[in-house]
Order: sequence, then C-alpha cells, then structure tokens
Amino acid sequence: MTKSAITVLAIAVVLAISVTAVEALHLRRVAASNKSLSAHAASAAKQDNQADASDDGTVDTIRFASNAMPMPPFLVNDLAGGMVSTADLHGKVVIVNFWATWCPPCREEIPEMIELANRYKGRLEIIGVSMDDSPAEDVAQFAHEIGINYPVVMGSNSIDEEYGGVPALPTSYIVNRDARVVQKHVGLYPVEVYDSEIRALLGLPVQAKIETFQDTGQIFLKNASLATELPGVDLKGLTSDQKREVLKRMNSQNCTCGCNLTIAQCRINDESCSTSKALAQKIVSEVRSNAPQAAPAASPTPAATVRQ
Repeated sequence: MTKSAITVLAIAVVLAISVTAVEALHLRRVAASNKSLSAHAASAAKQDNQADASDDGTVDTIRFASNAMPMPPFLVNDLAGGMVSTADLHGKVVIVNFWATWCPPCREEIPEMIELANRYKGRLEIIGVSMDDSPAEDVAQFAHEIGINYPVVMGSNSIDEEYGGVPALPTSYIVNRDARVVQKHVGLYPVEVYDSEIRALLGLPVQAKIETFQDTGQIFLKNASLATELPGVDLKGLTSDQKREVLKRMNSQNCTCGCNLTIAQCRINDESCSTSKALAQKIVSEVRSNAPQAAPAASPTPAATVRQ
C-alpha cells in the first residue's frame, strides 16, 4: 500500500471515529432527556394541578393557578429576524414551548402546536424556545422543513432561569390574556388538553369543568415556599410548629444532588431524587428528636408530721 493510500485510510478512520463519538454523545443526550422526561411526566401525573383527560382525549376538568404569576418578560429576535416581545402579547393566550430538535417527544408534539396556531390564529401566540446547542441556522432549517408556523427563538440561560429552569423537554407554560402563567405541562399531552385550556382562556364554550389550584411549585419552583406538603416527605406526627420548622429548613437549605435547587424545590421538581429525599428525612428526624420532652410528673409531697 502506498504512503498516500495509508494517509487517506488513516484520515478516514479518524473521521469515522469522530462521527461515531458525536453520534454517541447525541444518543446519550437523547436518552438522558427521555429519562428525565419520563421521571417528570410520572411526577406530573400524580399532581392535582393537571387537566383530567380520558383515553379518548375528552377533557373533563381544566385547572388554572389561582395565584398566577406574571409572565417573565423577554425581548429577543426570532429565527426569521423578527422581534418577539412579551409586551406585545397582552390580550392573547400564549404558549411558551421549550423544545429541541434532538428531542423525540418534541418532534411528536410540534404538529399539534402547528395545528393550534392555525386554529386560533390572531388569538393565540405560540413561542418556541429552542434549547439546542446547534447553530441557529440549523434550528431554522429544521423549523422550515417541519413547517413550524410560529416564532422560534433560541433559548438562553437568562430565559431558562426566568422560568425557574426547564428540567425536561418538552415543557410548555400556558399564559392567559392578562399575561399571567396559569399552567405548566411537562412532557406530551393530548392536543385536546391544550385546546380546552385555550378555549377557556379565550372565553369560548368548553365542556370541561374549570377548577383552580394554588401554585406551590407546580409551575414556578420559587413558590415552593408556599407548600405545606412535599412529595415523599412524611410530616405525620409533627406539631404545627415542627412542620413550619421542617418546611423552613427545606426551603433554605440546598439539595446536594447538583440541581442547584433547595431541598423543597428538588422534591417538587423530581420526586425520584434520592438525595433530596434523604436530606428531607434527616431534617424531619432532627426536628422530631429536638422536640422538648414533657417534664416528668412531680412526686407527691410527703405529708408533714405535726410535732407534738
């Protein structure tokens, strides 16, 4: 084999290894995303703030936050060069949809978002926030090929932090016409759920019952301080003062799993986290053991002897 042929072969091998490594990294990211998504979707299914939908897609109950917080503002350019300002969205129902091109559930959800954007054109604004590490040009090409008909912006740390961190994809925030975030959906949901919520927020007739719930971290983790119960934390047997002390400590101490959240926020954000669960149990045990013990009953005073 000639020297030039050996060189070409070596280059081909290096390229093949590089491509394989990139593909493996991509697959690991997808697998991690799906694992995280599964955990959060399972957690969401247990929460009572989500809509009730039957197997046929019929929605029986819609739930909106009674203490809905204002939509975090941002002013950014979309991939088409247009300006997206939250100040211009007042009066419309808004879905802020965090997604990525490499996320299979996101790809499955996009046609539903396209359908909703067409169905409620002029009254609904969907904003796709791409969490891709790929160049904006690649995301724009993907959006064009798949037919996305709503503005897509590139995600940033500031947007992610404003929404309290987005641990799984897709995640959608539902905003009413007063620019307040009334619901959050993590994972895939039937299009009928979104349709019913949009109709209710637009004042259109819906068959579902509308209920409210207090956001104690289900939408914005900063509201975890309002929670009186936390997933997987047994507060039974504690007095009211002890419960307050436990919740105070869980909202002031950080979890050590690497999530950069408080223990309370981590319990709400990921019920499967064994680290926050162990830390929570430790706090409960400490507070319970530090409870003042009841004073022993006093011994009866001996009767005095009358001196003769």
